[in-house]
Amino acid sequence: MRFLIPIVVLAFVGVFSSIFIVDEREKALVLQFGQIVRVKEEPGLGFKIPLIQEVVRYDDRILALDTQPTEVTPSDDRRLVVDSFARYRISDVVQFRQAVGVGGLRQAEERLESILNAQVRAVLGSDGVTSNTILSPERTVLMQRITEQTQRLAQPLGLEVLDVRLKQTALPRQNLAATFDRMRAEREREATDERARGNEAAQRVRAQADRTVVELVSDAQRQAEIVRGEADARRNAIFADAFGQDEEFFEFYRSLTAYDRALQGGNSSMVMSPDSEFFNYLKSPSGAAADAAAQGN
Repeated sequence: MRFLIPIVVLAFVGVFSSIFIVDEREKALVLQFGQIVRVKEEPGLGFKIPLIQEVVRYDDRILALDTQPTEVTPSDDRRLVVDSFARYRISDVVQFRQAVGVGGLRQAEERLESILNAQVRAVLGSDGVTSNTILSPERTVLMQRITEQTQRLAQPLGLEVLDVRLKQTALPRQNLAATFDRMRAEREREATDERARGNEAAQRVRAQADRTVVELVSDAQRQAEIVRGEADARRNAIFADAFGQDEEFFEFYRSLTAYDRALQGGNSSMVMSPDSEFFNYLKSPSGAAADAAAQGN
C-alpha cells in the first residue's frame, strides 16, 4: 500500500502532463526532439508523450504589424517619409516553424517588416509614381500592388498578408523648412500678381473717371459760356433799347456808374481839369451839355 500511492501519483502526473488544450484562437505543433510529429489545428484536447514531446502554440488570429517609418523617393524626386502597417495571419504553421525556427513570431515580424519596407520603397519609387499620386486617392492601387508583392514574398514564411495601408505620409524634417519657404514664396508671388492686377484695374477706373470729369466740366463750361453770352447779348439789347428811348437818361446812368466806380474810398488820387466832361452831372442835374444848349436858345 505504501508503494501504491507514489505509483498512482506518478501515473496521474503522467496522464495530466500528456494532455494539452488548444484554444480556438490557436494552432499547435507537437514536437519530438525538435521535429514536428503532429499538427493540432482544431480546438479541443490533444495528447502528447510526456517528457519526450512538447507543444508549441501559435496565434491563429489576424495580427497587425506596425513598421518603422521609411523614406521613399518618388519619380518627381520629392522625398517622403512613409509610415505603413500590415494585417497578416499564420496560414501554415508547419512552414512557419520551419522558416523561423525557435525565433517564433518576433523573428517572423522582423523578416516581414523588411519585406514590407522593401516593397513600399520599390512600388512608391517606381516610374510614373509621383508624390501627388501617393497623396491622392490613386494610392489605393499602389497599396494593392504592395499587398500582392508582399504576400508573394511572405508566403515562404507561412504567412498570409491580408492588407497593407499607409498610416501617414510626410516630408522629411530637413525638407520642411525649404518646402514651407517655397510655399510662402509662391503665395507671395500670387499676392503680388493680384495687387498688380488690382492696381492696373484701379488705374483704368481712375483714368476713366478723370476723363469723365474733364468731359463734364468742359461741357458745363461750354453751356455756361453759352448762357453768359446769351445774357450779355440780352443785357446789351436792353441797354440799346433804353438808350434809344431816352438818350439823356442813358448818359446820366453811365455817368453815375462811372462816379460809383471812380470815387471810392482808399489811397488813390485822381487829377483832372475842373471843366472836364466827367463832372457834367456833378455841376448840373441836367448836365453841362444840356445847360449849354438851353443857354444858346
